[in-house]
Amino acid sequence: MTAVVNARGLSKRYGDFHALRDVSFDIEPGSIVGLIGPNGAGKTTTLKSLLGLTRFDGELEVLGMDPRHGRHELMKRVCFIADVGVLPRWLKVKHAIDYIEGVHEGFDRDKAEALLLKTKISPSQKVRQLSKGMVTQLHLALVMAIEVDLLVLDEPTLGLDILYRKSFYERLLNDYFDHGTSIVISTHQVEEIESLLTHLIFIDEGEIVLSCSMEELPGMYSEVLVSPENIEQALKYSPIHSREILGKRSMIFEDVSADMLGNFGEVHTPSVADLFVAKMQKG
Repeated sequence: MTAVVNARGLSKRYGDFHALRDVSFDIEPGSIVGLIGPNGAGKTTTLKSLLGLTRFDGELEVLGMDPRHGRHELMKRVCFIADVGVLPRWLKVKHAIDYIEGVHEGFDRDKAEALLLKTKISPSQKVRQLSKGMVTQLHLALVMAIEVDLLVLDEPTLGLDILYRKSFYERLLNDYFDHGTSIVISTHQVEEIESLLTHLIFIDEGEIVLSCSMEELPGMYSEVLVSPENIEQALKYSPIHSREILGKRSMIFEDVSADMLGNFGEVHTPSVADLFVAKMQKG
């Protein structure tokens, strides 16, 4: 099966600053990929590269196309939701729907209107009459109603309350997962997307520090709550992260047998958030 995204040796510099350093990864059809990293790690540069919004060195194919050339054709099959939805303040909601329907052949007007019915947004309202959160809701409704092969989300729920964020991610899973659309999500709200993901990419200082499927995680990483009497023995297996919890020590191990670690306490797979902290603070 041909990969939706095939990246090999992506590099990008801004003067002396290396935004990306020899980054390589694949995104398979129908996968939901979490692109996770601290501020300045290279997430946005990676997304801009996929969308043809920045120049880069290396090889990159998105849906069989080089995003540096023929971006117009590429964007017929790709949608992008940025962390800030920019819409003209004078524009009425119903006219925004009319416009998107006129310029994008994959737009489903009925779906957009159905999504807006779940909000407090009126078709007759102008953008300037909407709160920041409502503008985000409008932007999401417009973009989510476009049928594409690749959906790129950069902090899509920034500024939304927790109820709408939960509703958005549930709708995202239900609307897209069975349709073969691949999704890339970059967000700081790791806990909210963990249950959605099929694949995980951690990036730091422009380099990939972890790239694997969610199914591979249990065989690669283990977390153990170690009793005080077992700490010295457990440390011999070089945990990549350790923290105190209620008089015990939680340790995360990489490529250490779960059977061996079971001698020190109960073994389970770390959450994506805890694993992210461990990988960022390693060493």
